[in-house]
Amino acid sequence: MKPAIAYVRVSTAGQGKSGLGIEAQREAITRFAAQEGFAIAETFAEVETGKGADALVRRPKLAAALKAARKLGGPIVVAKLDRLSRDVHFISGLMQHRTAFVVAELGADTDPFMLHIYAALAEKERRLISERTKAGLAQAKARGTKLGGPNEKSAQTAREAAARAEALRPVMAELALLSANQAAGELNRRQIETPQGGQWFSTQVIRLRKRLGDA
Repeated sequence: MKPAIAYVRVSTAGQGKSGLGIEAQREAITRFAAQEGFAIAETFAEVETGKGADALVRRPKLAAALKAARKLGGPIVVAKLDRLSRDVHFISGLMQHRTAFVVAELGADTDPFMLHIYAALAEKERRLISERTKAGLAQAKARGTKLGGPNEKSAQTAREAAARAEALRPVMAELALLSANQAAGELNRRQIETPQGGQWFSTQVIRLRKRLGDA
């Protein structure tokens, strides 16, 4: 068995008190460790935002996990990349500590270069979504649309998305031990289409798992 340190994080005090998200991350890491032959020596849990250039200063548990991993000579395992940070520069800074990070949802074979790529893509996607949302709201406001509250169309779209996710819950549970890449490959092999009728990619698996986990 390969020794490793586990790190889990939620962003708000409310989530920390309720345990929302923490146990799901622990379970994901436990499943991943069993599958990949890691022995988790210690788990560090943190309730703190991942934002800001000084995020590591404000996250003593992550600093402690880095120290423990160096002493152990093993990697830090997280359930999802955003549990480290959603900021590519912060991820780059962590890499300078020369401690390996393993992201369960991306698979054990994801190297540091790919972690940078995934972080950069996620950051760009969030920026584009934010820009599109602002532009859409501005156009709606210009047309005189009342903003700020739910409408029937958005509610119907949300219900349909939830129904599609629930329909895939059994097969996603069956593939829970696979990485996102592996699960996407298996879904394509079984000729199970995405809700939009296309092929699966790791990012779609990650989004669906998040939706099912939050349901």
